[in-house]
Order: sequence, then structure tokens, then C-alpha cells
Amino acid sequence: MNQGSTLFLKVAVSFIGFMVLILSLFWLPWLANEAAALAPELAHLQYPVLIGMYITLIPFLFALYHALKLLRCIDFNIAFSELSVRSLYYIKYCSFSIIGCIFLMAQNALHPGIALIGFIIIFTSVVIAVFSAVLQYLLKQAIDIKSENELMV
Repeated sequence: MNQGSTLFLKVAVSFIGFMVLILSLFWLPWLANEAAALAPELAHLQYPVLIGMYITLIPFLFALYHALKLLRCIDFNIAFSELSVRSLYYIKYCSFSIIGCIFLMAQNALHPGIALIGFIIIFTSVVIAVFSAVLQYLLKQAIDIKSENELMV
């Protein structure tokens, strides 16, 4: 497979990563200040929520890195390898860790708008985790079948 076939996906994943990084550095602190100003009774939660959002940024960027790694495997015709299975494994567990962090933050008395964003992130992470788990299972099955066929020759 030529390397240009996954170029759009690589650009999209990179764009998402850069936009999330830029928004988390500039827009998220502004949003935390605005939420604290609009709801002074929740102002004491401004920094714990902000720190929690930054903690969830780490597995998100790690999962994007492994998505790029998976696309690179597809480019070099090694999509059916243990490296791809390992990348899907990391993506799955990064999604689960994002779910856990956001769920723990949502247990506090948050502003409803921030809680809604948190639940959207949780839903998206659940979809990604389940999808990567299914792909990981199917890829393991395909690798097992491939290795059995190589031994039969």
C-alpha cells in the first residue's frame, strides 16, 4: 500500500491533536475563569477541574500517538502484526483511563455545562474503547489464522 493512502487520516489525527493541545493551553484556562466568575459557589473547584482536564490530556495525546503509529503500520504493510495489536491495546486503555478521570471529576458538584461536556467526552471515549477492543480481538484472530496458514504450508 502506498504511503499516501492514509495521508488524510494522518493529517486529521495530527490536526485534532494540535487543536486539542492549543485549546487546552489557551481556551480551557479562560473557560475555567469564566465558570468561576459565573458561579462563585463553585469557584473552589476551578483548579481541581482544570488539573483533572490536563491529566486526561495525557492519555488522549498518547492514544493519538498510537493511532498515528497504527496508520504507519498500515502504510508499511504490517497492519497484521503484534505492533498493531499493541497500538490498539494502548488506545483501548487510554480511552478507559479518560473515562475514569472524567467520571471522577463529574462526581463533584460541577456546573451543568461543564458536566455535559464531561459526559460527551465519556460517551466518545466509551465508543473508542469498545471499537478498539473489537478491532484488537479481530486483529488477533487474523494474526492467529495467518500464522496457522503459514505453518500448514
